Amino acid sequence: MLNALIVVWRESLEAMLVIGVLLAWISRQPDPAPLRRGLWLGAAGGLLLAAALGAATFAVQSELEGQALEVFQVVMVFTAAALIVQMVLWMRRHGRGMKRELERQAGQASGALGVGLVTAFAVAREGAETVVFLYGLGLESGGSALAANAVAAAAGFVLAAATAWLIARGARFLSYRVLFGISEVLLLLIAAALLAGGLDRMIGMDWIPPLIDPVWDSSGLLDDGRGIGRVLADFLGYRARPSATVLIGYLVFWSATIWALRRGAAPRTA
Repeated sequence: MLNALIVVWRESLEAMLVIGVLLAWISRQPDPAPLRRGLWLGAAGGLLLAAALGAATFAVQSELEGQALEVFQVVMVFTAAALIVQMVLWMRRHGRGMKRELERQAGQASGALGVGLVTAFAVAREGAETVVFLYGLGLESGGSALAANAVAAAAGFVLAAATAWLIARGARFLSYRVLFGISEVLLLLIAAALLAGGLDRMIGMDWIPPLIDPVWDSSGLLDDGRGIGRVLADFLGYRARPSATVLIGYLVFWSATIWALRRGAAPRTA
């Protein structure tokens, strides 16, 4: 549930900040009204595209069964984890120049239609990523958590709107850089949890060996099936009885991610 809130908050905040940058640019143009209409139509179109992707995802799932369905679900879990890492890396490298790039694209766009297309693409990208993330999180938390994830997603959207409003008002106590820095860490933890869940699925279906199972057993101290242990399992990928394969997956994930972050290190969005 917490994972869904964080993911939707981050993705929605990015989309809202994109809209805010474009609205600020439009307000400086000689005839802003048509451009503003084009922007809101583009935002609506982007949301519709993201909703269509969600409908298509569930339609594909409903047509699959047996091993084909299992393959599809595992691929979606790993895709969600990979997209989270890619999003963090992209914002690290391009976040600082995002405002200038958006204004450049809007300036090159042809009138209201062009601005609408720029907005639609940006919103659809964030929305499509959100669909994949929520699908992957839903698979890991189980169908019984669907309602809770829906509530968390709605709360994440409301929180993003409040955050964007505070940033727009220039609240001194709310640093854009700090917010995105904290969210990067949280998102990478979620990606690691998704990775662990995907590996567990593959082990459970005998697609890969567990190697050593378990490497240790800490269930007597903190069970990952209930209470705080369950929260840590969903949010951090904690395992009371981890297999060697999952531990190796963790090691490879964090080593590769930290290396990529350092290699592409750049100041984050100011």
